[in-house]
Formats: sequence, structure tokens, C-alpha cells
Amino acid sequence: MSVIKNMLIGLLFILNFISGVAQQKGKSASPIGVFDSGTGGLTVLEAMLTLDAFNNKTGKPGADGKPDFQREFFQYLADQANMPYGNYAAENKTKLLQEHVINNMDFLIKKQYDLPAVSSRTNKEGVKMLVLACNTATAYALNEVKAFSKQQDENIPVVGVINAGVKAALAFQQSHQKGTIGVFATAGTVASDGYPKTIRSMAKQLNMPTPSIVSQGGYGLADAIDRDYSFFSESANGYRNDYKGPSLKNKQYTIDTTLLSIYNFNKASNKLFCEFDDKGNCLDIQLNDPENYVRYHLVSLLEKMKQEKYSVPLNTLILGCTHYPFMRDTIRHVLNELYDLKYNGQYLYRSVLAPTVELIDPSVETAKEAYIEMRKLNLINTEEKRKNNFFITVPNNNLKEAKLQEDGWFTYDYKYGRTEGQQKKYVNFVPFDQKNISTATYDRIKAALPNVYQQIILSKK
Repeated sequence: MSVIKNMLIGLLFILNFISGVAQQKGKSASPIGVFDSGTGGLTVLEAMLTLDAFNNKTGKPGADGKPDFQREFFQYLADQANMPYGNYAAENKTKLLQEHVINNMDFLIKKQYDLPAVSSRTNKEGVKMLVLACNTATAYALNEVKAFSKQQDENIPVVGVINAGVKAALAFQQSHQKGTIGVFATAGTVASDGYPKTIRSMAKQLNMPTPSIVSQGGYGLADAIDRDYSFFSESANGYRNDYKGPSLKNKQYTIDTTLLSIYNFNKASNKLFCEFDDKGNCLDIQLNDPENYVRYHLVSLLEKMKQEKYSVPLNTLILGCTHYPFMRDTIRHVLNELYDLKYNGQYLYRSVLAPTVELIDPSVETAKEAYIEMRKLNLINTEEKRKNNFFITVPNNNLKEAKLQEDGWFTYDYKYGRTEGQQKKYVNFVPFDQKNISTATYDRIKAALPNVYQQIILSKK
């Protein structure tokens, strides 16, 4: 009996082992989920599509001339209906923000989704890894996402962007003359203090002196890049009452009239609006172009450093929002312009601004972390590679309470006026198309992220 019993136990062990191998093999053939509040996270996906930092056979660091994710395929999700995420903290709605993030993770993990006006469910694949390509989501919901993942059957690994950006910034500081690290992120990410905490913690681990840090919340910039109506309107041709961005009247993000020549706003083609009185005097100013948001916030950052008497000039700037790399060239141009700016014969900002500022894009470091995690958990795909899928959230028009703007998206007051825990279907998940993403946005993706753009086109075929 004991011999038979041992044989049965051995057989059971072998069957469990085979089953585990089969499950792992099936899991490794699943897509990687990449998530952002909008299209900014596509910068992380571009980095993953083009990364060549490891040897594909050994997994060790070192380029081998082949993309590291060459056998992988992806599901990208943009929570466009609920973005910008950076404003939830200012409206004291971080619990609502976390709820949005978890609902989006649930969508990526699930293998089915509902199409609007379609009674049957549409099949999709569940993802094997979650990449939070959103700084604000990482700052406020990373732990919640990890806890949610552990509750799922397969305990899907989660990678965020903040640690990756900090690692790259500190690596630059170690190899160059000491400077101030700037954190240029959404207002919500800055309010979380996620980057400064991580910078100080990681510097301590590396036995580095505590770096000088300055933060600037880029209120309205990500929104303008993604064409959010409250901050940017392609159709506007004059002053708007429903504008929410920096202005003369905005008490928190005030355009300083004494700095107008320093901002040097671009006034061409409806990129800047004024409210005029009957005598032609400009009573208020509104920004209507991403470049002008960059100008406003970089000047505000340097003015803060001057007022707070920073002794170490800014030489590193973390682009702490995945939308901001779209504006990399503009950010670099404006910083160079401000470095050379003179006022009354004196350079205005050279005491707080280095001649060259290293712009840190966390995307590449995030891609590296995702690859390392995938190798560690044996999640490399060895099966047939399938096409990528791109999803976006849109307002659920069947929800009668929903308040929509003239462009079809949620109004600002409704978006941030909701309360968590209502168990309402606020949004629908749909594929990318020309209705939910503007032509201007597609053109920007095509110019800045050619590999992603090609995959979006292929996903429609």
C-alpha cells in the first residue's frame, strides 16, 4: 500500500508541476498592460517598443541589436473620460482617483468588455503585467493597485514610473557637478510629495548627500496636450468663461503682469486670449496652447528658486508626467531662452539655472524595470506574437445624470464633483478611433512616437 501511495503522490506532484508549467506558459503568452490617464503614457510604450538595453538570450544588461520586447504585445488604456488625474488632489478627491485607477486595472485584467449599444460582450485578453505609465496614478494608487493585483487569481506584477525617474536623475547627479533636481509634474503628483520622498530615500540608499530639490506643478499642461476643453480649445477664437487654466484672475495660478515680457507668450493663431474692456484694456489673459503653459510654469519655477534663494542651480529636470516628453524640445528651448535672458543688463536667472539642464524622461527606466521584472517572473512570451490593442474611456451617455461639455466630454464640475463608492458605470471602454482622439493628437503621436503610431494603425486592420 505504501508503494502505491508513494506512486500516487509522485504522480500527483508531476501532474501539478505540468499544470503549473502550462499555466505559466499560457500566462507568459498574454499581453502587457500599459495604463495612463490619457495619451501621455504612449511615451512609455514607445520606450518599451524600442528598448535595447539587455541581451535577449541571457537577460543580462547590454544591447544585442534586438528590441528587448520584440516578442511581446500590449494593451494600452487611456482613461481620457476621467483625465486629467492631476486635479483630483486639488479637489480633495484622491479616493475617487484611486477608484478610477482600480476600475481601469480591472478592465485590463479581464478577458471581456462591453461595447456601447452592443448587447453581447466582446472578447479581449487579460494582461500578464500592469505598467502604470502615469505619475499621478503611481503617486496615489500604486499600493492600492498592488493590493488589488494580489487579490486576483494570478497576482499580476505592477511597475510604476516614479522610482524609474528618480533612479535616472540620481545617476546623472552622481556623474556630474552637484545641482538642484527639478520635479516638473502635474499638480496632483507634486501635492503627493512622491518624487521628493523617493529622491531622498533613494539618495540615502546610495550614500549620497540629500539633493537640493524644487517642484513645479504644471497645472493645465497635460490637459492642454491632451486637448482637455477646460484648458485648451481648438475651436475657440476668443475669451472663454469656462476656462480653468492660469490667468490674471486665477488666485492659485496667477499670471503675473510684471513678468509678461519674461513669459514671452506666443500670441499667434489664438494661442493667447484677452478679455478686453470697452477701452481696449486687457482685463484678463487665458492660455490656449501647450507652449504657453510651458512658458508660464518654467518662469514660475525659476522665480520660486530666486525667491527662496536656492544656492545650487537647476541642472536636472524630471519630466514627472508622461505627457511632458511630447514638449521636450519646447522645454529645452525655453530653458535656453531663460538662461540667456537679460534684464537691466543683468542675466536674470543664471544664479538658479545651469547652462545645460538634463531632461529626465522616466519612460526608458520604466521600460527597463518592466523587462527585468518580466525576466525574473519567467513571463517572456515564447508563443506567437499578436497585434497590440489600444483602448480609451469615453463618457457613458446612457447615464442620465452625466453632465457633458459641448465637445462631448464630462464637464469639469461633474468630473471632480462625483463621490467614490457610487457603483455607477461612468465610462465605456472603446478602441482608439478618429472620434475619441483628435487629428491633432494623432499628428503629435505620429511625429513624436513613430513606432506607437504604426502599431495604432496596425491595430485597426
